[in-house]
Amino acid sequence: MIEREDDFVLLTSWREGDRSAGGRLIKRYSGLLLRFFRTKVGEDADDLVQQTFVACTERKDAIQNPASFRAYLLAIARGLLVEHFRRKSRHHKRFDALETSVADLEPTPSQHLAKNEERRLMGEALRRIPLELQVALELYYWEGMAGPELAAALDLPEGTVRTRLRRGRQLVRERLAELGAPADEPLGGSSH
Repeated sequence: MIEREDDFVLLTSWREGDRSAGGRLIKRYSGLLLRFFRTKVGEDADDLVQQTFVACTERKDAIQNPASFRAYLLAIARGLLVEHFRRKSRHHKRFDALETSVADLEPTPSQHLAKNEERRLMGEALRRIPLELQVALELYYWEGMAGPELAAALDLPEGTVRTRLRRGRQLVRERLAELGAPADEPLGGSSH
């Protein structure tokens, strides 16, 4: 709890004009946000990280007992990500983050996950599942979020999060099979 309170104290100080407090928060969380965005938007990641921090300072009334500052920050990032894809989508009215994958919107393969064949396949499989399921899996496996923190970041009840994780894992297995990946390839195998 001390770390969480420290982050929110820094945020309050930053909002009151303390740039060094903002600098500490940016240093602490920019890597997390870059990882979150790069797997989905590539070159636009830096802009979305910046937008997330700006939104964080502007949403003074948005903190309503979050599980952690990290969850609060990722909830903002997720909202900006969905809005980013809505703006980029040719069919604004038809965009649905539960139905549309990153590959549907930006068909170029992720260069960041292509260090080896296993990572490339995992990245491609994740890009071919609905965006909301991709986000849930990445936060769970790559950022180690679970329970109330993951539910807060996704702004969903924990039961719904568990259902999305289960469905996301199933869809990733199916996409890996379609891509010709070995049947025994673990879901979390390319997480680091």
